[in-house]
Amino acid sequence: MSDTKELTRHYSRSDLLGAIKRGLEALGKKRETATLDDLALVDEFHVGGRQASIELLDQMDVSADQFVLDIGCGLGGPARFAADYYGCKVAGVDLTEDYVTAGRVLCNWVGLSDKVSLRQGSALNMPLVDGTFDAAYMMHVGMNIADKAALCSEVYRLLRPGARFGIYDVMRVGEGELTFPVPWSSVPETSFVARPQEYKDALAAAGFKIVAERNRRDFALDFFEKQRVRLAASDGLPPLSLHIVMGENTGEKLQNLVTNIAENRVAPVEVIARKIA
Repeated sequence: MSDTKELTRHYSRSDLLGAIKRGLEALGKKRETATLDDLALVDEFHVGGRQASIELLDQMDVSADQFVLDIGCGLGGPARFAADYYGCKVAGVDLTEDYVTAGRVLCNWVGLSDKVSLRQGSALNMPLVDGTFDAAYMMHVGMNIADKAALCSEVYRLLRPGARFGIYDVMRVGEGELTFPVPWSSVPETSFVARPQEYKDALAAAGFKIVAERNRRDFALDFFEKQRVRLAASDGLPPLSLHIVMGENTGEKLQNLVTNIAENRVAPVEVIARKIA
């Protein structure tokens, strides 16, 4: 089985919209009354959720007149948030057709289809025009891409001179074998976790200048501890949460991720770069 097929199998979920609708109904909501904050419970598929999105995007100098690229957009949660909060237009690309199809409908539900467009495609060969975007970001995407140099070159192609590229990925920070499954991969063969320096080398080779870097290990552990406390005080998983996109073994994946972070094998890391004119 190719890496692409294995990744598609890992992420694909049937009846995503049905599950989201049922989750909303359990919360006393209907699709007509669903808000971005409601959907954030399921469509912010990265460590730290909405808060992590805000803290990354606030470093991107995004404004209302810009066109922003979301690489590995998933269901489109960060893209919709960026369009709503900053007023910009966003194009998202994701390998998983199930996510893109559901994400387009979610854009309709919250009235953002005019500002957010989602399409299926590979991050290494995006069906987009050179020099189109004023900024780009990706959140928890590079762990599934072996060729970081090709990824950075492709993003460089699509950005205008001076544009920023924000990365928020789980990166290798220590030694030791990772425990699987984890949210981005069920098996080691489709996990391509790299050290921050590998990202920075790939960015520099493509023509980017590093602007900032930040290890978010403490932020991640605090986030997961708060999640644990909330879950312990409840009667099980909330009706609308990441288990909808992560599947039946969500708890195992998350626990393994927490263990890998706590033992300092990996950590969520931000890297911000700027395209040199």
